[in-house]
Amino acid sequence: MSVTNLLKGHEKDLGGGLMVRRFLPSAVKQAVGPFIFFDHFGPLDVPLDADHDVRPHPHIGLATVTYLFEGAMDHRDSLGTVQRIEPGAINWMTAGSGIVHSERTPKDLVGKPHRTHGLQLWAALPVAHEEEVAAFHHTPAAEIPELDIAGAKVRVLIGSAFGQTSPVKTFSQTLYLDVVLQAGHELVLDSLPAEAAVYPISGELEVDGAPLELHTMALLNTEGPQSVKAKSEARLVVIGGEPLDGHRFMYWNFVSSRKERISQAAEDWEAQRFAPVPGETDWIPLPAKKPSA
Repeated sequence: MSVTNLLKGHEKDLGGGLMVRRFLPSAVKQAVGPFIFFDHFGPLDVPLDADHDVRPHPHIGLATVTYLFEGAMDHRDSLGTVQRIEPGAINWMTAGSGIVHSERTPKDLVGKPHRTHGLQLWAALPVAHEEEVAAFHHTPAAEIPELDIAGAKVRVLIGSAFGQTSPVKTFSQTLYLDVVLQAGHELVLDSLPAEAAVYPISGELEVDGAPLELHTMALLNTEGPQSVKAKSEARLVVIGGEPLDGHRFMYWNFVSSRKERISQAAEDWEAQRFAPVPGETDWIPLPAKKPSA
């Protein structure tokens, strides 16, 4: 059997009319490889009066991975980084021991018609790197390897596939592909890591002959090659990697192998002991529900 399980996900309102579909973590599986969080937002025609800005908030123990299909956002963080994020680029932010960042609509798009569409993933850091020094790395779209394989355009966002390797540095084996398949064509996924999943962005897909509906993530049996076929022009992503080295506790924006580390991070944020984002004066308060001991 090529698909071991299907994840339907659930919708979550991030505010300002921005709805996301969240697939990880799930009751079925906490993570796929290092990816412990998977949000799909859009495609959405942004209302002129929309407020989709995400005010400063903290992270520990993970790396955020931002990828856009449409739109743009301005990233700012407590390291002093200021980076416009646009379609096709990979933005990897290592939170490690702690970082604060904001994501705002660029000034040139405020009050103007535009669309937003993208994926926000978190990669849990291996236990040995959970307290890594925070860092932010932007890889422009032009530096992402791209190849054509008989009706398939494959972008190797992270990791190695089809003889190409992404320049994005990770802390464990990680795979992240963006694939556009022409109608009637198929792509064989071979030499997959121990854990992998396929998620359709648009179009009609089949995985080894079985239909894969939109807004559904297919967990793959990686013991052999898997075939993905497009019934119509379709776009999909493939994610995966080596399994996490143990369970992760999650609370709000914090991920750790230790409950007490989560509690400490929550206390630090409430007391505003995290370094601030230069130029930002507000922040998102800690949720009313505190982490359990």
